[in-house]
Amino acid sequence: MNFNHFDQSGNAVMVDVSHKQPNLRIATAGATVNISPELLTAISGGGVAKGDVLGVARLAGIMAVKKTPELIPLSHPLAIHSVVVDFEVDTVNSVIKVNCTVRAFERTGVEMEAMTGAAVAALTIYDMCKGSDKSITIGEIALLFKEGGKSGTYVRGGKK
Repeated sequence: MNFNHFDQSGNAVMVDVSHKQPNLRIATAGATVNISPELLTAISGGGVAKGDVLGVARLAGIMAVKKTPELIPLSHPLAIHSVVVDFEVDTVNSVIKVNCTVRAFERTGVEMEAMTGAAVAALTIYDMCKGSDKSITIGEIALLFKEGGKSGTYVRGGKK
């Protein structure tokens, strides 16, 4: 397997993308937050002491996308054009599904930005609710979709 973040001597390097042509890059990543039914009801009804949990988590996810190059050592600083953080509240399974979609006209993909945004939004839900319930868990963080670049389109569980 070829790892392009290392040179011939095994040193970590930022991949040179200067030869690539910019094109539209889109990525969506998701994370799951497993939460008690009572707390989920409180979040949905605005009854959490710290305020609008999902509103704050949305802002945290957007901010995290913009900070990705400061958090992930070899990621490229990108001119992000759009970030959308959405939540699906699943009352049957007592789960909040976080989705973060990032768009940019760039030379490299935005998968890390989308995954960082989803992860930080999920962590923010935990942070805002931990005073009420420390048993909250964050589940799978995964790339769900990506488009653009030479590797083409990826759909999790689907065809490339």
